[in-house]
Amino acid sequence: MATEPLAGPPAPHPGPPAGPPVEPLPLAGLTVVAVEQAVSAPFATRQLADLGARVIKVERPDGGDFARAYDTAAQGLASHFVWANRGKESLALDLKDPRGLEVLHALLDGADVFVQNLAHGAAARLGIDAAALCARYPRLVAVDISGYGPEGPYAHKRAYDMLVQCEAGLVSVTGTPEQPVKAGIPAADIAAAMYAFSGVLAALLRRGTTGRGGPVEVSMLDALAEWMGHPLHHTMHGGQQPVRTGLAHAVIAPYDAYATADGDRVLLSVQNDREWQRLARQVLERPDLAQDPAYATNAARTLGREKTDAVVAEALGRLGADEAVGRLEAAGIACARLNSVAQLAGHPQLEARGRWREVDSPAGPLRALLPPIVLPGGAQPRMGAVPALGEHTDLLLRALGMSGARISALRRDGVVA
Repeated sequence: MATEPLAGPPAPHPGPPAGPPVEPLPLAGLTVVAVEQAVSAPFATRQLADLGARVIKVERPDGGDFARAYDTAAQGLASHFVWANRGKESLALDLKDPRGLEVLHALLDGADVFVQNLAHGAAARLGIDAAALCARYPRLVAVDISGYGPEGPYAHKRAYDMLVQCEAGLVSVTGTPEQPVKAGIPAADIAAAMYAFSGVLAALLRRGTTGRGGPVEVSMLDALAEWMGHPLHHTMHGGQQPVRTGLAHAVIAPYDAYATADGDRVLLSVQNDREWQRLARQVLERPDLAQDPAYATNAARTLGREKTDAVVAEALGRLGADEAVGRLEAAGIACARLNSVAQLAGHPQLEARGRWREVDSPAGPLRALLPPIVLPGGAQPRMGAVPALGEHTDLLLRALGMSGARISALRRDGVVA
């Protein structure tokens, strides 16, 4: 297949010069091809897109990434999909058809990065696993994201986020003494995504010195097991798993959320005994407890956690949330409000720092947060539109030198959409 350089999105109008020159986005000029679904790979490649990479998302013609159908909460679109897929170009392509696979390889011939998180064995059967692709395209950085890794007794197991949370022990340390609970976010997916993202950056740096890309492997279990480092080391070396304590900290007291007189809850954290003395005198108004042996040390407060919590709860229960936070901050005690998700959406700190933007989508403009990586003096993150399924199919195929008649034939046969 004859190929031409892929035509990227139109460049923004430069506008008049003002102030010092702006550094370009660090990944501008890189092309990423992703055969991805659900959360882990899409969230990894969204980070690359935000930093300037061109991300071509390859989806099944019959419905695309199944995360598109998770819900309709984002003005008719799926909230997971909107979150993890902005700034990408969607190519609807049947990789089980040899013609579809030929198109994918034409794209890879000019790509810098490939990412896939297909079910175990599926990429290898298509010849698009990281090892095979890096052998064929030496400069390519190719990423395989899996649930449990490419070998071992769990390699073939289906791996969804909550299942991996359970296998990694996260659920066993989250919740109340009576009830373990999963994390309220897809922690295993996010962990794998962020290690895939950083793995790509590391491999690109290596390519800059060696000229070779190479494979990158990330498993959801490995990623979340790493995040379990504190309870894992506590258990292996201390002989006992940390107990589930709800919002309380397992080894620090007081470190919990307490109800206030107006029905809110305020979380506070006392990290050392000096802070306890300030809390006792300035917030609890119980100076007698500052040096009381039953409370004066963290070991004593943790041993008598019920008594410790009771005196803190009694004092904060007399105050409104604003007054409680004011007293705690005046005393130098770390604290936070127990916010809802709706309160996060209106958080004054995010608003004051201008962290909100709008991204376009098939459903119209949607509010979205800027990515957490801030590069002062650099161009703003490229928060592009959320693509419709196959929105860029014709554009991409034409850029590969394909005629209109051939594109029509592929669409007629269901190879593209």
